[in-house]
Amino acid sequence: MVGIRDIGSLLAKDSSSNDEECLKATIVMARNGVRNTSPSRQKVIRTKPRGFDEETVATFSKIIHPDVQMEDNIWALLPEDLLNEVLARVPPFLLFRLRSVCKRWNSILYDSSFLKFHSQVSSHGPCLLTFWKNTQTHQCSVFSLPLKTWYKIPFGFLPDWAFWLVGSSGGLVCFSGFDGLSFKTLVCNPLTQSWRVLPRMHYNQQRQLVMVVNRTDRSFKVIAASDIYGDKTLPTEVYDSKLDSWSLHQIMPAVNLCSSKMAFCDSRLYLETLSPLGLMMYRVDTGQWEHIPAKFPRSLLDGYLVAGAHKRLFLVGRIGLYSTLQSMRIWELDHAKTVWVEISRMPPKYFRALLRLSAERFECFGQDNLICFTSWNQGKGLLYDVDKKVWSWIAGCALQLCNSQVCFYEPRFDTSIY
Repeated sequence: MVGIRDIGSLLAKDSSSNDEECLKATIVMARNGVRNTSPSRQKVIRTKPRGFDEETVATFSKIIHPDVQMEDNIWALLPEDLLNEVLARVPPFLLFRLRSVCKRWNSILYDSSFLKFHSQVSSHGPCLLTFWKNTQTHQCSVFSLPLKTWYKIPFGFLPDWAFWLVGSSGGLVCFSGFDGLSFKTLVCNPLTQSWRVLPRMHYNQQRQLVMVVNRTDRSFKVIAASDIYGDKTLPTEVYDSKLDSWSLHQIMPAVNLCSSKMAFCDSRLYLETLSPLGLMMYRVDTGQWEHIPAKFPRSLLDGYLVAGAHKRLFLVGRIGLYSTLQSMRIWELDHAKTVWVEISRMPPKYFRALLRLSAERFECFGQDNLICFTSWNQGKGLLYDVDKKVWSWIAGCALQLCNSQVCFYEPRFDTSIY
C-alpha cells in the first residue's frame, strides 16, 4: 500500500518542495502536450487518495526540455484561476506527482475551483482498467493509452467481498458482489477512492448489469437485465442515482440469448439472440424491449457486441468453418436496413498471435470507436482504432490482463458517486 507521503519518492523524484519549482514543472508538462462501510445514501466512504505506483513494464517517452528560460518572479505570480486551469489539463495520474511537492497543491483535489475547471476539460484519453484479487486483497492497474504507461491503483479501500467487474462509465466503476448473505451492487471512483453500496434490488439475484453516467446532470443509472443464469421471469430493474432507488420495468420477452454480454449505445441496451435471430433492444427512456431482426453473418462462430461513438454499434467475432480458415472480423449495424456491414478484418499475423489455438477464448469490448481484444490464455491485449484503421499491441500487458477482468476507463476527479 502506497501512502501519500511515499508518492514523492515514487512519482516525483526530481521535484522541488516549493511552489515556484512546482509551477515550472507544470508549465513544462502543458507545453509538451501532456494535455468502514455504510450503504446509506447520507454517508459516503472516503479514504485519502494514496497516489499510484508507476509500473516499469511500459515504455517511456523522452522528456522534452523547453528551450525558453522561465523567470521565477513571473511564473510565481500566476493568478489562481489560471493556475487551476493549467493544472486541470495535467493528466490525472501525473497530477498525483505534483500533489506531493507542496501543501498548497496537496489539497488541490478538494478545491472546488480546480474541480470546476477539471469538469470543463476534455477527457485525458481512454485507459484500460484491469481488476483481480490475489490471496489477500483486491488489485487494480490502469493503462493510460496517451501516456503508454501502467499505473497501479490501491484498491484496499473496498470491503473484502467476492467482487466481479461490471464495467465503467464517466469516471465511475461498477462492481457486483456477494458479501456472504446477499448480492450487492457497488459504485466507486478509483481516483478519489469514494464508494458506496446501492440499495437492494427488488429481486435479490445475480443479474446482468450495465452502468452509464450522464455527466450533464451528474447522475448515473444501472440497468439490470435478466438473471445471470437465464431466468426470464424477472422484470428489468433500473437504478437512478437521482432517486436513489430501483424501478421495475417490462420483463424481457422470452428469447434464447447468445451470451450475457451487452452493449449500451445511444440510450439503448443491446443483446444478441439466437431465437428469434437478431438483437433485443431495451429503450431506457420508455422502459420497453423490442426485437431487431438483424441476422448474423454466415459462419459466425462467436460474437461480441461493442458500442461505438455517435450511435455506432459493432459486432466483432470469428468466422470460418475450419481452424485454418478462421479470421476475426468487425461489422457495423446499418440501423436503417437492419443488416450487418463488414468494415474491417484482423490481419492474419495479429490473429495468429492473439489466438494460437482455434478453441481459445477471447474477450472484446470497446469505447469511442476503440476496440480492445484480450486473450484469456495468452495474456495479450490488442487494440483497434476504427476511425484510423490501425492495429497495435498494448505494451506490457502480459502480467496485467492474464486472468483479470478488463474494461475501458475514463479517469476523472469530478465524477460523483451520487
